[in-house]
Amino acid sequence: MVSISYYLILSGILFSLGVLGVLFRRNILIIFMAIELMLNAVNLAFIAIARYSNSVDGQLLVFFVIAVAAAEVSVGLAIIITIFRNKETVDVDAMNLMKG
Repeated sequence: MVSISYYLILSGILFSLGVLGVLFRRNILIIFMAIELMLNAVNLAFIAIARYSNSVDGQLLVFFVIAVAAAEVSVGLAIIITIFRNKETVDVDAMNLMKG
């Protein structure tokens, strides 16, 4: 049987990779994928802790996180498509839509 510490270490590594992707990438699609990686890392930690403590609370929380992630992806991709149609780029540095 695999110890819970392995799952939590893997979750921490995946979350760290997601944070690095958000901080150092300039492509908005890569940033969205990094955010999804961070959400999946948190889901892995929730499932591992729920399994270790013989509780379903973590699994219920994962269900809500997946629902929020699906909504975030659908709205986020619609916004990205709209920005790409107007600016013809998905580079974060080139997007200055909020400037007046």
